[in-house]
Amino acid sequence: MNIPVVDLGLFLSGTINNRKAFSEQLGKAYEDVGFVAVKNHGIPEDLISRLYRNVQAFFSLPLEKKNEYEIPGLAGQRGYTSFGREHAKGSDAPDLKEFFQYGQTVSKESARIEEYPPNVAVKEIPDFDESFFESYRAFESSGGHLLEAIAIYLGLEEDYFAEPIDEGNSILRAIHYPPITNEPKSAIRAEQHEDINLITLLVGASAEGLQILTKQNDWVPVTALPGQIVVNVGDMLQRLTNNKLRSTTHRVVNPPRELWHTSRFSIPFFLHPKSEMSLACLESCIDQADPKAYPDCTAGEYLDERLREIGLKK
Repeated sequence: MNIPVVDLGLFLSGTINNRKAFSEQLGKAYEDVGFVAVKNHGIPEDLISRLYRNVQAFFSLPLEKKNEYEIPGLAGQRGYTSFGREHAKGSDAPDLKEFFQYGQTVSKESARIEEYPPNVAVKEIPDFDESFFESYRAFESSGGHLLEAIAIYLGLEEDYFAEPIDEGNSILRAIHYPPITNEPKSAIRAEQHEDINLITLLVGASAEGLQILTKQNDWVPVTALPGQIVVNVGDMLQRLTNNKLRSTTHRVVNPPRELWHTSRFSIPFFLHPKSEMSLACLESCIDQADPKAYPDCTAGEYLDERLREIGLKK
């Protein structure tokens, strides 16, 4: 499926007309599809290549080494999560993946120093931690610009999201879907789900497999061209906008049998706000035709609820 392609460079050009045109294009795409491909996104290609090399090196480590980086009590929010630990909301079947998560880092003077656990350093790969830190900041910046455009589309002040995402609880997740060695119980590597956060930025996966569910209830494959990233709406933004912007259901399917021997790598950045941000539906998105669909809650309360639903938190 050719999802809409938007050019973030148009928005960053600074002209009022270009910024408005980009915001309209992005907002309409998120109302209709929930997914876009973004070019001129500002995340350097050499940084993405470094990140992928380090991710592949990490998942190539022996299992006993990787297990040293799985930290009990962190609900998978930092470090390694072993194969089959996570499942989609409403599904008991574990997803066929392992992953490593890197979170927000703040200065020692920050009021949030106690809120965020430290990231888990990987000693076997010298450039691992630095490449994750640099990538995290690049994704954070790109995502911030996209949220500015979304705010303009919604008729909000363009800096509406700036304070909530400053030192926000975003997560950079490196996912490995290992080779398939036995006849799988289903054709699905990651069961259908919606993302929890505001928006998700995904740099090109190493193999095909991502599918989205259309309004016509059809599953269609989605890929981005080289130099593009895929960015989709998460449940927090859908909730905030009272379903105006769509958090589209998606999944990852198994490759053709001839490619079972191959791994699939994917690196999404889940852009979260601070835990205290209110997700109460915007008044401007509520009317007689679209009454308020969700009770008020904060981003932190919603995240805790969803982590329990997907099996990462007790």
